[in-house]
Amino acid sequence: MRGKLDGRVAIVTGTSPNIGGGLAAALAAAGATIVAVDANEANARDCAKDIAAAGGRALGLACDVTDEGQVAKVVATVCERFGYVDVLVNNAATFNRKGLLTTSLAEWRKQCAVMLDGAFLFSRHAAERMVERKRGVIINIISTAGHQGEPGNIAYSTCKSALLNFTRAAAMDLSPHGVRVVSLTPTATAFDEMRVRAERWGHALDLPPNLDELMQPFVRGIPLGRLPRPSDYGAAAVFLASDDAAMITGTDLRVDAGAVGRYWAWTPGA
Repeated sequence: MRGKLDGRVAIVTGTSPNIGGGLAAALAAAGATIVAVDANEANARDCAKDIAAAGGRALGLACDVTDEGQVAKVVATVCERFGYVDVLVNNAATFNRKGLLTTSLAEWRKQCAVMLDGAFLFSRHAAERMVERKRGVIINIISTAGHQGEPGNIAYSTCKSALLNFTRAAAMDLSPHGVRVVSLTPTATAFDEMRVRAERWGHALDLPPNLDELMQPFVRGIPLGRLPRPSDYGAAAVFLASDDAAMITGTDLRVDAGAVGRYWAWTPGA
């Protein structure tokens, strides 16, 4: 039985054992060849090894997404190795959990560089190759923090919001060339799949011991009653990357269990 993405080559940036690893695994299960890209070489390498162990085809490459030379080299390597690139998932991000009054200019610039410069550089270089073939899909990973004013997360929220309009503008630029640009919005995410994936990769997770307790406000506030998992986002990414979504561009798909859509004064389950 053919997968929806058989014969396609997908670059995924930010392939930690959490969301990025889940996206890469889902695209691979649908038949895509995966190029796992991460600033942490172990994340890129072990994501690719895990996909290969499951019967998929994958390559892991370390890359600083803010360095244009490194980005250009990754895209060139992908095209030399596999011939082309069909799908780009811009997922690379960095966190510091600080607000307006506590974020330094250096911290602000670092986060903007990873999330905005990184998405721009990879989109620019991958799109040049996609335009040559008159086909391709770019998927930008947002966050519910990009749709709402989250306190104590100023740079991350701002960058994710900016990526929403980057998606729309890039979609208009590339639509005459047969290339689609869309975005996918995750939310607070269940950690069970990440724990299993990290154990399989042999990665130690630096998580607070009371993590499940800390996540309870998110669980209580989500309309569908449970937090999404990376595999939920992966299923949506496969759809967006496939021919099933051939008429979808310049828009966002929220896989947030209703988080953004709910009325602000309503607390589900209260």
